[in-house]
Order: sequence, then structure tokens, then C-alpha cells
Amino acid sequence: MSPSKHQDHDHHSDSDSHEHDHGDVISRLLGPRAEIIFAGLAGLCLLAGWLGPKLGVFPDQIGFGLLLGAYFFGGYFALREAMGKIFKGQFQIDFLMLVAATGAAILGEWAEGAFLLFLFAIGHALENYAMNRARNAISALSELAPDDALIRRGDSTETIPIEKLAIGDVVVVRSNERLPADGFVISGQSVVNQAPITGESAPVDKRPVADREKAAGNPDALKAENRVFAGSINGSGSLDIEVTKLSGDTTLARVVTMVSEAETRQSPTQSFTKKFERIFVPCVIALAVVTSLAFLVLDETPADSFYRAMAVLVAASPCALAIATPSAILSGVARAARGGVLIKGGAPLEALGRLDAIAFDKTGTLTEGEPRLVDIVPYGDVDEETLLKVSAAVETLSDHPLAEAVVRDANTRLGSVPDGATDFASITGRGVSAKYDQQIVYIGKMALFDEIDGEPVPADLAEIVNALSANGRTTMIVRHGGSYLGAIGLMDTPREAAKRVIEQLRETGVTRIMMISGDNQNVANAVARDVGLDEAFGDLMPDDKVTKIKSIKQGRGVAMVGDGVNDAPAMAHATVGVAMGAAGSDVALETADVALMADDLETLPFAVGLSRATSRIIRQNLWASLGVVAFLIPATLFGLGIGPAVLIHEGSTLIVVFNALRLLAYKDKLRAHLEKN
Repeated sequence: MSPSKHQDHDHHSDSDSHEHDHGDVISRLLGPRAEIIFAGLAGLCLLAGWLGPKLGVFPDQIGFGLLLGAYFFGGYFALREAMGKIFKGQFQIDFLMLVAATGAAILGEWAEGAFLLFLFAIGHALENYAMNRARNAISALSELAPDDALIRRGDSTETIPIEKLAIGDVVVVRSNERLPADGFVISGQSVVNQAPITGESAPVDKRPVADREKAAGNPDALKAENRVFAGSINGSGSLDIEVTKLSGDTTLARVVTMVSEAETRQSPTQSFTKKFERIFVPCVIALAVVTSLAFLVLDETPADSFYRAMAVLVAASPCALAIATPSAILSGVARAARGGVLIKGGAPLEALGRLDAIAFDKTGTLTEGEPRLVDIVPYGDVDEETLLKVSAAVETLSDHPLAEAVVRDANTRLGSVPDGATDFASITGRGVSAKYDQQIVYIGKMALFDEIDGEPVPADLAEIVNALSANGRTTMIVRHGGSYLGAIGLMDTPREAAKRVIEQLRETGVTRIMMISGDNQNVANAVARDVGLDEAFGDLMPDDKVTKIKSIKQGRGVAMVGDGVNDAPAMAHATVGVAMGAAGSDVALETADVALMADDLETLPFAVGLSRATSRIIRQNLWASLGVVAFLIPATLFGLGIGPAVLIHEGSTLIVVFNALRLLAYKDKLRAHLEKN
């Protein structure tokens, strides 16, 4: 995505109208500054053509020629734009301005018409400059990755373009260099600044994976300490990185594409203003026609009525209204991307700024996502080692965080984890099963054993499980064949930042904050009390989560915050689906409306606060643009001239755009406080 793709000079709200073909000879000669140069020449011709004859510097004929020059330079780009729209059957704002300038010329008011075109041209050029600042903030993302990569081939190294990198190549990244590819560390240690991709303010420690072959087989399951992203900046150490994605598929490339596409996804306000504009512009033309006939009922000349009609055309052109929302959306999306938040268009940006409820998943969202095995309770004659061996053998086949915790901690206690489990199956929302030592093993919640064949959970084992749950443990019962081996309890601690993030969300205006979890209600309640939630809903199957989200959605909307994978159905039914840690998950990037690139809860208040600021600026811009039109129409009907009308008109357009650009400097209070301290 190159900045040149977005040279624009159109006031309209649909994304196509913001991109212009500067392929004519003049634009090729003068480059991207062509429009501002022509606007300046129009101003010089106007000043000289108006003042020269008055001061006696040169005759009226030369002055008239200079005013014609002002018409040419001031109207060139507007005429090109208008003709392009007319061929499509669209009569929009550039057309109205040209009609008004032509009308002034017909009346002999050449200086006034030239002044109109000059102000319109200079306003247009400044507006494009301002809008391109927001676009350049997006296009700058694509410049983060280097053009070349140093790859290791045997004992030698060679430099190749990043487009030629293949999955499995080993890239050498020296100190203070930008990383050319997504991958994982196989050699070396360093700290990496991931702020350009994830928005994390502190560099992240990186170290090699323990098992290169296993990492290559499932790169999405890698930990943050092993995974790296193209565009991030290496610290003082040197790293060898195995490439896991082609250059066009890296997280950076996907973010650039999605942020660019976000401009074309219209918000409800954008859709409204487009519909309003389609109705309003023909009404303006009709009003101008009626005004031009006012001499039939008023005591004035046809020329006076026609002049007033041209002034009405200028006054009623909804330039500021057309640019009010897209300028704010573009600036908001660009600022979010710079802060490590991918927002997919105006609709989720506006929705996130207006909702009053947020629902969190528990594991890995409000909690660390790294549960610990804290209770091992054998049942009957079973010993602790047998319970652990059978549990770990089955859980090695699962990639669930709870399963990984069981395997990790069992390996620590036993010294090794047995293999040999086969026929693994996940029983959604209940547990897992597999065959081990010729018998079926079931591991899961109490509800699982009510549904499968065989003996129910013994009453005394059920009491043990209930006691563990009451203490905030996530519990799993283990049955091998027809025998119950016991229960294991795990605990996942809340994130350190969770409590202050919840407080910050309340400060932004979110009034209802809750958790929906598949874990048991006691565990959900314990976490909710710890972090300060309003409500916690536990024991929910994936379908139950969807039902709960639908019921909560009845107010001003609800955001669902999760990992974008296990929570995808609930996120899809929420007003806004928010995925955390999306930089490491293709699924999260695709499914979420808003993706927090870092696995960092503190990014959420920034996203919500920015969305609320965007909604405020959109409202300010709409009121300002409508207010100016509401003032100018009656003012021109009662005699305000074309010159003052166009001055106020173009001034309001620039105010609206520069008001929107304030979003590029938006700073999150919580982050600013943390960085200061």
C-alpha cells in the first residue's frame, strides 16, 4: 500500500470518492502537490486581476485575462471531478460549485466567481493534505518490514528479498535490526520491541523453543517468549528465526490489508449521511431554481434573483457533512492501528464507543491463562502417581490450556509423562476421552459422567469435587474403564492488570461488566470478586454463551472479549467481538471486529476510550456541519453574498477535518499513567 494510492480531492463520504486518478499530464508533471500549486496560482491570478486595474497597473483587458486564469487554475480539478461524476449520473458537490461560479460569470461577477473557485480549491487541497495525514499513518505500517532478509544456508549466509522467503527458512537478525518475517526463535536470546505490531510499550524477552520440530508443526500454540513478528525491532542480541509465514501472510501484512479495507466498511452514521446527501443535493438544486425565479414575485431584477440562487448553491453544498464521519473514522482506525489495536471499519468503531456492557471470557482473558495443578485427589485404592500418569497421558493429546497445565505439572512431579494414549476425542464443553491401556479414559466435569454410559460419580467423590470447586478450583474427574481414579484441581490466577483495567473501563462509561465462562459457577464467582466484576455466569456451554450474549445485547449493545477461537460463536453474536492476543492467531484476526494485537488486557481501555472519543468527534462534526448549512441557507436567501458564503462554507469543512485529526494524537489515560511511572 503506497501513499500515492490515496491522493484524493473529493469531499464525499464513500471511499471511492476519496481516491483520484492523477494520471493527467499536469498531475504527472507537478506530482502530489499539483492541487495546492493550482490553488496558489488561482489566488495569485485573482489578486492581480482584481487589484491591477483598480490601481492602474495594467488595463482592464489584462485584468480580465488574469481572472480567466484564476477560473482555470481554481476550477481545473473540480471540473475533472465533476465530469467524472456526471458520466456516472451523479450530481454532487463539485458540480454545485462549478454551477455557482458559472452563474457569477454570467452575471459579470468574474472576480466573485474566481474567489469562490480559489477558496474551494484551497479548501480542497488543505482537506486532502489533512486526510492524507491519517492515510499515511496507515500506509506507514507497510514500511515497517525490511525489504531484504539475511538467511542461513548451511554454514553460509546470503541476503534475499523478503518476497522470496519460504516457510522453514532460517533468518539471521542482528542487533537493532527490524525483523523481516513471522517465525520462532531457534537460536540466540534478545529483547524485541513489538510496539509497532502489538502496541506493547515494554520490549519482550525472546528465547529459543525447546523442540523445533514441534514448534514448526503448531506455530499458533507458541508462547510469546518464542514467537516473533515481522516489523518488530530486535534489541542487543542476535537471533536465528525459523520462518512460519510467507511475506504476504505475516501478521503485519494482514493488519495493513485489514486496516486499509476498514476505510471501505461504512458505519451507520456514514450510511445515513450518504442517504441524506443523495436526497439533499437534488433538493439544493431545486431550491436554487426556485430562488432564481424569485424576481417573478419579488421587487428585484432577474440578475439579483439569479445571483441569490448561486449563493444558495454554495451555502447548501454539504461538503462538511460529507467529510465529517469518514475523516473521524479514518483517523480513529489509524490511531488504533498505531496503538496495537486493529478495528475493522467504522461500524465496530462506532459501536464500541456507544455500548454500555462488556462480557469477558475467563481463561486467558481475565486470568493469566496458565493454570497450575494444585490438587491431586486419588479415589479409593488408587495412588497419586497412577492418577497423574493416566491424566497426563491423555492430556498430552489436547491443546487446551488446562490440559497443557496438567501435562506440564505432571512432568515436573513424575519426571516424565507416559505416552501411548490413542483415539483422542474432545467432548465440547464437557471434557475429553481417549484409549489408554486398552480401556477408555474420560476426564472432565461432573456433567460429563451424567451423559456417558457407566457408573455415575460416587457420592463421596462428588463431595470432594464440590469442596474443591467451592475453593475456586477448576476440577476434573478421571475415570479409567469402569473405575474412578479420582479428581484433579487446577487454579488460574487473575491477571495483575485485570482489576485496574475494570476500573478504567468504568471511567470510560461502561456500566455493566461481567464474565461468561464454561468453568463452574464457584470458580467464576471467585474470579469476579477478585477483579471487581458486576456479574459472573458459569457452567456455560458454547451455545449457552451465545444465548447469554443475545440476552445482554438488548440494551445499548455488548462487547464480547475473548481469544477469538474458543469464543468465536459468542463473539459473532455480540455487538462487537474483541479478540486478545490476535497477533499470534490467524483465526482471531479473521473472526474479531476488534483485535487487540498484544496479549495485554490494558489495551482494551485504550480501544474503548478511542472509540468513545471518535463517537464524540463524529457528533461534533455533524452538528457543526449541519449548523453551518442551517445558518447559510437563510442567510443567502436574505442577501448574503457568494464570497462570504464560500468563506464560511470552506472554513467549516476544514474545521471538521482538523477536528477529526485530533484523534491521531489521542492518548490513553491508563497507558500514559503507567508510562510516566
